[in-house]
Amino acid sequence: MRTLTMSKRIIKQIIGDKRSLALLFIAPIFVLFLFDVILNATIENPKLLIDTNTKIPIELVDELKKQGDVTKSSDSQEALLDKIKNREYDGLIQISDNKLITTVEGTEMSINASVQKSVATAFSNYTKDMMSSNEKLSMMGIKMMDNEINYINGSSDVSTFDSIAPMMMGFFIFFFVFLLAGIAFLRERISGTLERLMATPIKRYEIVMGYFLGFGVFVMIQTIIIQLFMVHGLGIEIKGNSFSVLLINVLLAAGSLSLGTLLSTFAKTEFQLIQFIPIVILPQILFSGIFSLREAPIWVEGLSKIFPLTYAADALTGVVLRGSTLFDVGTDVLILLGYAILFIVLNTIALKKYRRL
Repeated sequence: MRTLTMSKRIIKQIIGDKRSLALLFIAPIFVLFLFDVILNATIENPKLLIDTNTKIPIELVDELKKQGDVTKSSDSQEALLDKIKNREYDGLIQISDNKLITTVEGTEMSINASVQKSVATAFSNYTKDMMSSNEKLSMMGIKMMDNEINYINGSSDVSTFDSIAPMMMGFFIFFFVFLLAGIAFLRERISGTLERLMATPIKRYEIVMGYFLGFGVFVMIQTIIIQLFMVHGLGIEIKGNSFSVLLINVLLAAGSLSLGTLLSTFAKTEFQLIQFIPIVILPQILFSGIFSLREAPIWVEGLSKIFPLTYAADALTGVVLRGSTLFDVGTDVLILLGYAILFIVLNTIALKKYRRL
C-alpha cells in the first residue's frame, strides 16, 4: 500500500507539472518529426554547371540532365570556379586531357556525395551507350573510364568527422556552457543568494554582468581547451586564422552563457532546467550544417534561423574549412554578438520579478 501511495503522489506531481507533461509527450514527437523531415530531405538533383568551352559531348550532357539540374556556361575558368566556391552550383563539369573532370566546393559531404553519384551514373550510362563503337568514343575525345573529382576545399581523403568538426566544436561549446551557466545560476537562486543580492541597492544589470563575467572566465578557458584539443589532439586543420575561430567560439559561448542564465530564471529545479534541452539544444544539431537543409521545407529553413548555432556553424565552417576571413563571415559574427546582447537584456528584465523592494 505504501508503494501505491508513493506512486500516486509522483503521478499527481507530474500531472500538475505541465512542463514535464510537455517534455514527456510533445517534445519527443517534435524532435522526431524534425529528424524525419531533415534526414529525408536528401539532395536528389544537384545543380551542375557545364563548361561549354570544353566541348562536352551532347549525349553526355543529356545524361547529366537526367541526373541533376544542368546549366551551361561559357564564362572564364576563374568565373566558373568562383560560382562553385560561392556555392551557387554544386559541381562544375569539364573535359580536359581526355578526362571528365568534376569540381566541387568540398566542405559539404552530402552535396559532394550527391554530385559524385549523379556524375558517375550519367558517365556510366553514356559509356554504355558508346561501348558498341569505341571508334566513335575515341573521336569524341574522351576515354571510357576517365572520370576525375577535384575539390576546391579539402580532398577525397578528408574524413566525415573532419568535415563536421567545426560544427561539432560549436555544438559542444554551446551545450556545456548552457549547462554550466544554467545550473550554476539556478543554484544561486535556490540557495537564496540571488534574493539577498536583490535586497541590496545593486542594480539588476550589474548582477547580470557580474554573473556573466564571473562565469565567462571559465567559459573562456573551456572554449580554448576544446579548440586546442580539436586542433592538436584530433588533428583538425584550420585553413583560416585560429584567432578568428576563437573569437567565433567565444561569441557563441557568450550567447549560450546568457541564454542558460535566462532560461534558469524560469525553472524551479535542475530537472526543469534540463527540460529545456530537447527544445533548445537538441534541434540545433539538425540546424548546425551537418545535414543539408536545401531540399527541406521552407519552414524548416526558417526555423533554423532562430538558433545561434546556425550562424556559429556557418562561420566556423567558413574559417576552418574554406579559409574565410572574419570579414567574409561578418554577418554571422554580428548576429552572434546580437544574440549575446539580446539574452543579457532579457536576463536583466527577467530578474525584475525577484526584486521585492
